[in-house]
Formats: sequence, C-alpha cells, structure tokens
Amino acid sequence: MPSVTLSTSKPTTASADVLILGIRGDEDKGDLAETLDLLGFSGEKGQSVRFPSGGLVKAPVVVALALPDEPTAEDLRRAAARGIRAAKNATTVAIALHPAGVDEVEAIAEGIDLGAYRFDTYKTRSAAKDAAPVEIASAVILTPFARQTTATKAVERASTVALAVNTARDWVNTPPGDKRPADLVEAITTHVTAAAGTAVKVSVWDEKRLAKERCGGILGVGQGSDSPPRLVTLSYEPENAVAHLALVGKGITFDSGGLSIKPGASMQTMKLDMAGAAAVVAATVAIATLGLPVRITAYACLAENMPSGRATRPGDVLHMRSGATVEVHNTDAEGRLVLADGLALAAEAQPDHIVDVATLTGACIVALGSHTSGILGNDDDFSETVLAASAAAGESMWRLPITEEMKGIVTSSTVADLRQHNPKPYGGALFAAAFLREFVGDVPWAHLDIAGPSFNEGSAVDYTPVGGTGTGVRTLVRLATELAGSR
Repeated sequence: MPSVTLSTSKPTTASADVLILGIRGDEDKGDLAETLDLLGFSGEKGQSVRFPSGGLVKAPVVVALALPDEPTAEDLRRAAARGIRAAKNATTVAIALHPAGVDEVEAIAEGIDLGAYRFDTYKTRSAAKDAAPVEIASAVILTPFARQTTATKAVERASTVALAVNTARDWVNTPPGDKRPADLVEAITTHVTAAAGTAVKVSVWDEKRLAKERCGGILGVGQGSDSPPRLVTLSYEPENAVAHLALVGKGITFDSGGLSIKPGASMQTMKLDMAGAAAVVAATVAIATLGLPVRITAYACLAENMPSGRATRPGDVLHMRSGATVEVHNTDAEGRLVLADGLALAAEAQPDHIVDVATLTGACIVALGSHTSGILGNDDDFSETVLAASAAAGESMWRLPITEEMKGIVTSSTVADLRQHNPKPYGGALFAAAFLREFVGDVPWAHLDIAGPSFNEGSAVDYTPVGGTGTGVRTLVRLATELAGSR
C-alpha cells in the first residue's frame, strides 16, 4: 500500500507526479477552468478527466474528479480510489478532495489504500514489454487538518482497516489449489503473528479434534476431500473489554458442490467461497491492532467441498455440535452446515453478540443484486446496529426478514431434527438464515449473506477491484468500534 501522509500545502504548489483534484463547482476549478471546459468537464457524478497541467499547478499531470456540493465520506472514499486508479505511471500523488472533517480525511485515506490494491502474485513478466506497472509509493492528502493529532490517527486507522480488507482480498484471490484447508490455516497463522503478535491467540482443530468435539457439520462437508477440514479459533481479550463479540466465518476453500455437483462454469469462481472466513479473521486482527476494548472470539470454519467415495450423500444425517441432527438434501448447500458448528461453539462462549459472515445463497443475489449484502437475525435492535455500522463503513447492506413459515420448513425432516435445504425454489436466503438461527440460542445474532458483493467478475470500479473485494471487513471493524464506544 502507498505511504499516506497529510499536508497543509495548496493544490497549486503541492509536489507530486499527479494532482488529484476534487471539483465541486466553478470555484474549485481555479486557473484550470478553461482547460476543464475545453475537455467537456461538466461536473456530472462520477466524471473524471486526466490532462497535463501545462504549468498551471506544480504537478505535471492533473486528474480532476467531479464531486457533489457536499460530499459524504463515502463519496470521498470512492473519489480517492477513482483518482488513484487514474494516476497511471505515477509514484507520488497529491490529493485535494476538500474534506470537511477528520472522518472525511480517514475516508480519503481508506480510498487511497483500497484503490491502489492489485493482486499479481501469479503474474510472470519475463519480457521487458510485460514489465510490472509503476506503483504509487506515496500519497499526500491536502487538508487544513493536517497538523491535528486526530487526523494523523485517522490515517493510521484507515491504513489498518485497508490492510485488513486487502488481506482478505488476497486470500480470496489465491487459487484454490494453493489454499486448501491446511494451507489457509498456515496463511492465517502467519498473518496473525506478523500483524497482531501475541495480542491474538490462535488455536486449530484438526479432523481428529473436530470428531472429538462433535463438529459433524464441518466434518460432513469436508469428508469428501483428501485435504481434511479445520476449525481456526482466534481470541483477542483486552483487559478493559466492554463487550464480547463472536464472529463466525464460512471458509469453503473450494466448492465443487460435492455429490450435488455444480455445472463446470459455476465452479470457475468457487475459490471465493471462503470470503466470510477471510473477513472475520482479517477484521479480528484489525480490531486487535487498533486496540479496541472489545473481546473478540472468531471461528473460521474451513473445509473443501469435494465429491468422492467418502463424500456426504443426500439423505445422510449429520450429528452437529449443538446436539441436533440434520438431514442433508443438497450437498451444495454446505455453508450452513459448517456455520452451524461454528455458531454453536460461539453461543457456548456466551458472548454479548454473534455475527456470521458467509457467501451463503444465490437467493440473496436474486433479492439484492451483486453489490448489496443481506442482514438477517434474531434481534431487531442488533440487526439495526449492524446495518448502521455497514452504512457508516460504506458497505451496502440491507435487512431481510426470517419469516415464521421458515421455522416450520426447517423442522420438517421426517428422520432428523432439522432439514438442511429448502424444498421450495424461493425464499432460499430466508430459509438458510432460519436454519442458522437454530444454533445461536438466545444470543443476539446477525447473519451477513455476502454472496453478491464478495467477488467482482466485472471491471474495477472505484475501490472495488476485479476478484475478491474484502466485503464485510469494514463493517465488522466499524461494529466493534461502535460497541467500544470509540466514536
């Protein structure tokens, strides 16, 4: 990520390869007005132009970005990322987006770090014409708040959160053959040790321990693979904790669908199916790095869903950690099975709140599209708190209900306590949440279905890259911040 600093310099005198300039109206154009008019810059939302400055400002190149008259923090976060992506071949940039306060400075810093993200680990460049693109090394935010300690801390906070998001993106983007359950455990352990030191403790249950602990959901999903499942538990316990938040993440490192196998084309992006586990792990490390006084217990439920002679069959009954039995109807609805064991363990810890994050249902994409996550839960007040945190963090989420009819369907198995899959072709996201609700007891709980926004198959837009997006991380960190009373 670029080094981000603050300065009180004026846009016209800032030293950088590129000046990223926010334009709210004619007054912001200054001496560039004639050039902008000639380029057809109308100020329409999302518009940007890049041009040589011609000596009108110190930076040789200007990227002008249209801004609303009173931009929100999210407007500035997106604009900063858009400007960074437009600053091609620059190593230094100066960013003048006119933040109205420290919160806006933080949003700009986040946008810089998120917009600069790229995943090129597997790219090879043996010929000169394929040389690596120039990366931005440093970015300076121009603001009158530059000398305020609160602004400096805001930039540091933004860096911590952006690093967490980008880490989750890296894990999601890693090819599935290189992040089978044991591989992902190693990546998680390495990251926690490097980023949080001893502040976060890690424990890992292998398949033998999972069997001893009666985690039949995780074992059932993972038993078709020759790479056994794992459960990773992270614990952050600050002495001054004012709340206990449990996080549970779906970590299917590759989802073939099992014996209910997916069509070949549908498997192409199924490396994304561990995005929920990536989000809860990365967020936990960020919360610890920020030193928030909130106890976090996070569970990453890792398995590879593969077909084989050992795989769970439709019609099998699994014995879950909670003591409930579950009849399996569709092995491609595996995420709720691994989450069920994670949620049961979370509830046993008696936290104040539980949040699970999962790429759970295509039905949620049908309901909310590819850019909005669903929030479902058992407590209206807590669900509203999570929704507010997502809005403040700049992540699009929307509440969906768990309707009463779903309770009857979940408990309608003739051979077990619960059925795993909805027999009807509609309401799939609601049914899945109703199933998960059976494992959380009375603890206030929210389920985030991130199936849509967790992975971007289209073009990069603002701070959303192609591939893994890191969805959920910012919301979880913001939620912990709110629970800590830090804002």
